[in-house]
Amino acid sequence: MDNFVRNKLTEWGFCNLIERFEDKGIDKESLLCLEDHHIDSLIPKLGQRAKFTKRLKLLKEDSKTNCQEAEDVSNAGPSTSASSEKGNRALDLDGELQPPSKRQKPGFIGSNSEEIILSCGKSIMSQVHGRLHLDEHTKLNDFLKSKIRGLETDKRELIGVFGRSGAGKSSLINAVIEEFNLLPSGDFKACTSVMIKVEANMLNFKYEAEIEFILKEDWKDELWCLYNNVGDDHEIEDKLTALYGEEWRNKPPLENLLDSKYFKEIPEFLMDKKKFLTSESGAELSAKLLKYTISESIDEAEKRWYWPLVKCVTVRVPKNPLLQHVTLVDLPGNGDCNRSRNEMWKEFVGSCSTVWIVTDINRAASEDDAWEILESACSLIGNGGQCQQIHFICTKSEYSEKFDELSRDAVRGHIFKRNMKAKDEVQKKFNTLNNVKKHFNDGCFKVFTVSSKLFRKEKQSKPSVLQLDETEIPQLQKFLQNLNDCHSETLNFVSGAYGILSLMQGARSRDTADSKTEVCLRLEEKLQQEFQKIAETMKKTYKDFEECLIDGVRNSESSCEETLHRFLYPRQKGSGFHKTLSSVVERSGVHKRTKGKPINLNMKLSSKLTDSIDEIFRNTFPNEGKPFSEVINAFSLDTEKLIEKYKAVELQMIFLKIEEERIKTRLTKIIRDRKKTIYSSLTEMIEDTMQDGYKKAAKFRGKHKLKSMRETLKTHLHDSKKTMFKNAKRIMLQYLQMLMEEILETLMESLNEAIELSLKTDDHIIPDFSAELDQMKKYYKQLEESSHEESN
Repeated sequence: MDNFVRNKLTEWGFCNLIERFEDKGIDKESLLCLEDHHIDSLIPKLGQRAKFTKRLKLLKEDSKTNCQEAEDVSNAGPSTSASSEKGNRALDLDGELQPPSKRQKPGFIGSNSEEIILSCGKSIMSQVHGRLHLDEHTKLNDFLKSKIRGLETDKRELIGVFGRSGAGKSSLINAVIEEFNLLPSGDFKACTSVMIKVEANMLNFKYEAEIEFILKEDWKDELWCLYNNVGDDHEIEDKLTALYGEEWRNKPPLENLLDSKYFKEIPEFLMDKKKFLTSESGAELSAKLLKYTISESIDEAEKRWYWPLVKCVTVRVPKNPLLQHVTLVDLPGNGDCNRSRNEMWKEFVGSCSTVWIVTDINRAASEDDAWEILESACSLIGNGGQCQQIHFICTKSEYSEKFDELSRDAVRGHIFKRNMKAKDEVQKKFNTLNNVKKHFNDGCFKVFTVSSKLFRKEKQSKPSVLQLDETEIPQLQKFLQNLNDCHSETLNFVSGAYGILSLMQGARSRDTADSKTEVCLRLEEKLQQEFQKIAETMKKTYKDFEECLIDGVRNSESSCEETLHRFLYPRQKGSGFHKTLSSVVERSGVHKRTKGKPINLNMKLSSKLTDSIDEIFRNTFPNEGKPFSEVINAFSLDTEKLIEKYKAVELQMIFLKIEEERIKTRLTKIIRDRKKTIYSSLTEMIEDTMQDGYKKAAKFRGKHKLKSMRETLKTHLHDSKKTMFKNAKRIMLQYLQMLMEEILETLMESLNEAIELSLKTDDHIIPDFSAELDQMKKYYKQLEESSHEESN
């Protein structure tokens, strides 16, 4: 059962049927295909059955109405408005028309025509799949059903929002999505370790939060570190005081701090479950979330804070069009000492397509925190991730003590002058960061100067010194709107559906045997030629990587002991280094500081290796555009030329042309995921090899602890360096080879299967879907014309 069916049953008052429908595997598609005899067996009671049948009938009629609207839109061309009230009603993702009172917020998205086309396309293919499901199982039938199921993909863009506490992140997010009371700001001090995801709730009109806790075992391990003063003193005090008040200062036995009395409000933590909160408004939900996301408040009535136990909070905002395919994630700048939180942090950071670095405009170019975040995360979001754009956002552009005695025009002039100066200084600062820039292409970095406060005033029609556009929040909204791009989602679905329906009708055609045989031979020959081109390119790429890594190994072996020595004997004197080093060895080479860059000894030791391949890695696996772009983009079976010569198999060639593009898209996703593993493998291999040294060093106690830890790490590195870097090189090349083999295998197997089922299989018993094909062809042509107009 999917969420659509579960929500419909709840909405209709049939919660008692949820378990039965789940047992029978009823999803949205099968729900719309239910006939009277199916309903009779599902719902024995006559009264309940009659009510259900009535509601289902209305749902099916709504679906047909949407499709008729889509056909009207298609026949009328790419119009941006409709003449009737019904035509102007917004369409939600479940394929239902929303009442006017629940339309999307004005000013974000104009025409609903593509949403209607998408909804209708989904309805058509759902019915096609239902009819195929009733037919006998054949290889082609199973292939077609699999292709239809694969049409829907949840395209989701992740935007990572970084910045120190107090920089204005929460106010920025609230303003951009126009939910001004959603995330706490102002008199509250946000916790720096909790990750907060903000996304759309497209299922109902509730404000929802999902709280994920760290594991109880992880908290027990963390308590041990805190109790033994492994880490930052401020971090230790903050975490223990938040959860236990002053009781922890008496040093009770560790087991006592795991007593259930401390977790009465959050039994989910003890049961390793998530906690769910629901509210009617953003402000109400925000108040409920305080104890899970805030570390300090002016309200002293709140005695216990649970943020030390929280891994991630997901906040869902009802029907917000800017978040339909976008998730905003408020992220700590430097990961976390807790293992599970840190793993989730790295996963989020590596998945960000855009990063927002947020800082106060008055310290934009000089504040260390913002730039340290960017420098420490650059390899994770760059070559080790998929970030395409970095937005440096200077907040609070409306504030200055100088403004108190100035006129409105003078204030505006001062704001514009300061904004331009800030943008210029920030851009100049970024241009000096060569270690960051090497991970990205030119043009990836943009600077915004925003005022969330004045944007809110303008939206609430209050007097403001700046106009709406001058706050620059609308520019960020426009950016999110483009990421949500309904057009690409609709075109991807409709093109895939058009290809599938073309194949189905082509399979019904007769008297094409001679053409099929000849075309099949031409295609198989062309596939082999194109396959060899890609294989040759990959062979050269592998050799180039190998040569770069050989240099990296040589440089690493000659410099690693000096690198370790500089780390073990820092220039700054003080008694605190033994605690820092203790934390490093206790936590596998990584120490997160309350302020400043995190310390990662593994990255220091692997830096010569990563430096050696950074340039070739970015050129081979760019975050913008397609990886292996030239050779994969150039790959083609030349189906359009074959259509000109062999009209009898035109429908099959249409399918193969579209399938070829869909396979390229799938390969791009595979490569983008695997490349993160390839890049991180160098540092991970160094960390694995250093583990024994860390464990030995962590055992020392007493007066000579610092000296013993230093000597142990130096000895371990000296003994390991001749094999450690070579092994890291070997593992990276293995991962690279595995990816190349997967690309070639996926390409060959997928296209061979598509060719076989298109041209070597006849299935005249497939139902006639010519009407559906004609309709989908109309949608496809309209969307292509729209794309062409936009590109011009």
